[in-house]
Amino acid sequence: MARKPGRGTLIQDPHSGPEPERRLLEEAIGRAARLFREKAGLTIQELSNASGISPGMLSKIEHGSTSPSLSTIQALSQALNVPVTSLFRGFEETRDATFVKSGQGLKIERRGTRAGHQYELLGHTPHGPVIVEPYMITLSEKSDVFPIFQHPGLEFIYMLEGELVYRHGGETYLLEPGDTLFFDSDAPHGPEELRRLPIRFLSVISYERGN
Repeated sequence: MARKPGRGTLIQDPHSGPEPERRLLEEAIGRAARLFREKAGLTIQELSNASGISPGMLSKIEHGSTSPSLSTIQALSQALNVPVTSLFRGFEETRDATFVKSGQGLKIERRGTRAGHQYELLGHTPHGPVIVEPYMITLSEKSDVFPIFQHPGLEFIYMLEGELVYRHGGETYLLEPGDTLFFDSDAPHGPEELRRLPIRFLSVISYERGN
């Protein structure tokens, strides 16, 4: 059970201030250093000999458990024959995260969407060369005719509830809870028969930005 702080106690939020950001920077430098070392085919001892940095310090840097000084970073970059800025690149890159509470995804209308067929977008990727779109799809009403989808990229389906016959190209697959289907989404695909309602499955679509 957590204790209440007494009078005069300084309360510190471990997630506030510069500490978390500094840890992220240390980890980014460590990942970059290890990547460049391995790319150069060097052992830690060989890099130590070339940079004048002890093997123990190099190990701490690569594991992101220490804050290297600027002179250490410079020596490391010279030994690895890379610009100093390349060791910070992983920290400077934009990192996206999307948090969606249960049931609060963006409801969208896909081409040919029927009544009782709900497509809920759970996140998006505004940056980077690849777009990933995760959907929660709920089919709650019978239908004899389904739209055929065809688009660039790859698609992954994870069945959560119900039973569904799903078509991909010339093949059909019976999907039950726990089943997965991973396919090239450039081929015609989509539900073909609703065996047991309600049906829920997670669909993750990925494709190159620009497509």
